[in-house]
Amino acid sequence: MAADPIFLSVSDAVDSIQSSLSHLSISDHNHNHHLHHFSAFAHRLQLALNHLLRSSPSPNDFPPSVHTALKGIAADLIKALDTLSVYRSRSKIFVLINCPSLCASLQEHTLAISRWLTLLDSALLDVPDLRKKFADLSRDMKQARFQVTENEERVHSMLQKEGQGRQTKTSKAVQSAIIMDLARSLGIDPENHAEISEQIKLLKDDLARSSLLSERRILASLERILDNWAIEPTISTWKLDLEFEDEGQITPFKNFLCPLTKDVMKDPVVLESSQTYERSAIEYWFEQCLEDGRDPTCPATGQLLESLELKPNIGLAGAIEEWVNRNVEIQVQKAVQHLSEEAPAVDCIEKVLDGVYGICEEHPIGRYGVRNAGIVVLIVKLLRTSSKSIGSNLRKKALMALLSIAKDEESKKIMLEEGITRLAIHSLTGSSEKERESAVKLLLEFSSDEACCTKIALEKGALVLLSSIAGNLEHPALSNLAEEVLKQMEKMEDNIQHLAAAGRFEPLLTRLCEGSEDVKIEMATMVGRMTLTNSSKEQIARQGTKILVDMLSRPESRPASLQALYNLSSLDDNTTILVDSHVLPALVDILFTNLDTFPELKELAAITIANIVSNPGHWELASADKEGHSMQSESFVYNLLGILAVVSPRCQVSVLHILYGIASSPQASEPVTSHIKSREGFKIILQFLEHSEVEHRVSAFRLTRVLSERFGHDLAKELRTSNKLLLLKDKLLDNQATDGEKADAACILANLSLSEDEVKMLLGADFIRWTVKTLKIQRCNSSRRVTRPMSTMLEGLLGLLLHFTKSCDPQSLHAVRENRLMAIFCEQLGYPSKPRVKQLAVFGLKNLSECGRLTAARDAGPSPPHGFCSSLVFMCGKASSGPSTCPIHNVICEEEGQLCLLKSKCIIPLVNLLTDEDTSVQIAAVEALSTLVLDTSSGYKRAVDELEQLGVVNAVIDLFTEVRPGELQERVSWMIERILRAENHNHRQSLNQALVKALVEAFKHGNPNTKKHAQDALTNLKQLSGVSGKASSQARSWR
Repeated sequence: MAADPIFLSVSDAVDSIQSSLSHLSISDHNHNHHLHHFSAFAHRLQLALNHLLRSSPSPNDFPPSVHTALKGIAADLIKALDTLSVYRSRSKIFVLINCPSLCASLQEHTLAISRWLTLLDSALLDVPDLRKKFADLSRDMKQARFQVTENEERVHSMLQKEGQGRQTKTSKAVQSAIIMDLARSLGIDPENHAEISEQIKLLKDDLARSSLLSERRILASLERILDNWAIEPTISTWKLDLEFEDEGQITPFKNFLCPLTKDVMKDPVVLESSQTYERSAIEYWFEQCLEDGRDPTCPATGQLLESLELKPNIGLAGAIEEWVNRNVEIQVQKAVQHLSEEAPAVDCIEKVLDGVYGICEEHPIGRYGVRNAGIVVLIVKLLRTSSKSIGSNLRKKALMALLSIAKDEESKKIMLEEGITRLAIHSLTGSSEKERESAVKLLLEFSSDEACCTKIALEKGALVLLSSIAGNLEHPALSNLAEEVLKQMEKMEDNIQHLAAAGRFEPLLTRLCEGSEDVKIEMATMVGRMTLTNSSKEQIARQGTKILVDMLSRPESRPASLQALYNLSSLDDNTTILVDSHVLPALVDILFTNLDTFPELKELAAITIANIVSNPGHWELASADKEGHSMQSESFVYNLLGILAVVSPRCQVSVLHILYGIASSPQASEPVTSHIKSREGFKIILQFLEHSEVEHRVSAFRLTRVLSERFGHDLAKELRTSNKLLLLKDKLLDNQATDGEKADAACILANLSLSEDEVKMLLGADFIRWTVKTLKIQRCNSSRRVTRPMSTMLEGLLGLLLHFTKSCDPQSLHAVRENRLMAIFCEQLGYPSKPRVKQLAVFGLKNLSECGRLTAARDAGPSPPHGFCSSLVFMCGKASSGPSTCPIHNVICEEEGQLCLLKSKCIIPLVNLLTDEDTSVQIAAVEALSTLVLDTSSGYKRAVDELEQLGVVNAVIDLFTEVRPGELQERVSWMIERILRAENHNHRQSLNQALVKALVEAFKHGNPNTKKHAQDALTNLKQLSGVSGKASSQARSWR
């Protein structure tokens, strides 16, 4: 067994994975279902891996757990590739011999890869979309089952017995069974001796160097059986299935029967002994004689024959033919009689159909009598009117009878007129494989004619069902038949679109890539007009994008290509394919430089670009024009702003979508929004906020929201200048506005830098009540599916309330108390929300806590008590050390004061956020909790004791021991240092070795502020000597 591959670096592992996946993506004609099953997983792994690699500049930047997972995946992929190479390079019979071990190997490596994917999933907490891809793939691979089919198991068992060596000679019946089972497993017709022989030759090549005795025995046994099967003549005799005792039947004369076979002869010949035999029987007798080393004799007389000449017995052959024709007529009459009955017995109809099939197969001339007697119409009628009641087996027999009759062209026309194609297509969904196989064979017979082929394609569901059967490799023989039908269909140009609609795009793609210019335009037009599934869009994009991009350079093919590219761009996963095919420069050229371009083409170019940039990814670094400028360059943004005034209304909407897409990208947001600001883009965009068309307004509001997140001050200035500040409030209160407009207007108002006077004048008391009411309504609707406008509105409403928490004047404090803003912010922490919603709610709590501290200090007078709050009507009374005072602030705080985190029961919800998956939420929670330890004067120990009882101290310490260097570590280290100033807490925590170790690590590796906080904390724990225990001014003023 080969040793496990070892990868020294994650880059080597990634390269190995890419190499393995590229080998798996190579298409071949191997129809093994295990190979295709694993290749499908490999394709999904490729997409997820590409997404993962795009999420970071270098694989080395990933966490160690990701490194471990990637190395594990690389190693198991190499092992799986070794197993799959057996399916690809060895003969089918060799695979059958070893199928249990091959399946077990694939199962083992698939399960191993799924475990590595689970590790990846747990390590990618910050990338939810990518995490879902890995989680879904891990689950599917864990549930995958690579099992040997029943037929494969039977053939494998038979081959193993042959390999063990049989004690007795295999009978012909057993040999027949072996050949039939083997052929079915290989997807070969049992009568196709040449193909079976070829497979055995391939097995012989595979075993050329094999030293296993069992494999040698299997090969020898198969060669012997095939030789016997091929050379032994089939002495088939036509049987009418007649009941000779019935009246009207004619029994054969004795001389009609062959002495050797005892059956009616079909080709009687005379020997020199004047004895007549069936030609095939006497020829086989002669061969046996010669093989045994005996002189040929006449079997009946024992006479030695000097000549082996066989003379046709023309007279007897004519008599037999006349006897056959007479009995055929009787059989046809009986068939018509039984098929014409209103409620015929099933077993009777089965015999009739078997008889009709026998007549047509053994005596082709009998097809004319069958057709002229009207049996074709009767059988089709039986299928049409009694299809549900007659059962799958009887439908199979009816289809087989029609298949044999269809070799007569006139009968085929009658069947088409009677609607046989529709009935055959209905049987494609039959419950038995035999019925489906009969239906496919009948369709294959009809598909050889162009008119019939067109008729089949027009039948509803025909191509979809045939494509499904062709792709089901668990039944190779049936799959091959369906594939032949579809190939016949592909020869007809009129069927290309029908085939594509059924998901079979190879003919369309072949013509798109290799056809003439007119054919390419026709195919591109089809792609542009069709409603495609996501997998179809990806398939077409991978094979046809480069051709479609090339077609953009020619005016005559540009409209069709643009429409097709627009259709393909609607799938997010196609973005990389489109960008790598250099579609952006061609689209940008149509949008910007071709002034004579039809407006419709500019609209298509713009909306395709908008689709490409709708998700961040590969496009940020790609060239957007022939000069090499990127999508985030100043010239590109300037040109977009410039054409807004001259393009059509539909194109304006798409341009706004483009601006929104590139401004929303994490990589491009900063330069793009800066370019918009520097080019007076605010003024251009804001005019669309009042556009008469809804699409324009919605797009403009979305873009303005993104701009407000980065340039709230400058945007507020422009809105004041253009007198549009009030427009935002009016839009929020407008019942006719869309949910998207309202949500974006709320976020814009929340992000603007407004003065205290503007907050009071523009928003006011009535507006804050409306905001609170709307927020409650939003929360009541949160049980339903949360849409993007709902989520955005929630962020906007919380942001609006933040405006009222930034001022401590009496009017603002009255609004805070009246509307219970602290309770509202706290409630948001109890719902499952997006990180930004939690962050805004925590900011509100932090602002109110700080505002309460400042207000208390101001109202306490020149000699304030050693607490936090003063005697406000909503918070505190005289300073007191009695039990009625607030443990945090050492004064009396009212329950409804809305400025005390403890009394408003907000501390525990904030503590719970310290374990949130989003770092920004954790930082906000630490900042809010830090407002409780700002004042370390008298009563501070009591405050820390209360925080310890509430679990704050332990939660903060636990977070600090797990956090990595960065902003969060800095904020937590400041709070740790403050907590350790309290009496007794520093001594008790000095025994906490995990805390001490974390402080030492922070002191060594943290940023300058973190190092100082850690140093002061270690000093308080008496872990550092010779350093003052007082906190530095830097440590006191980080906030």
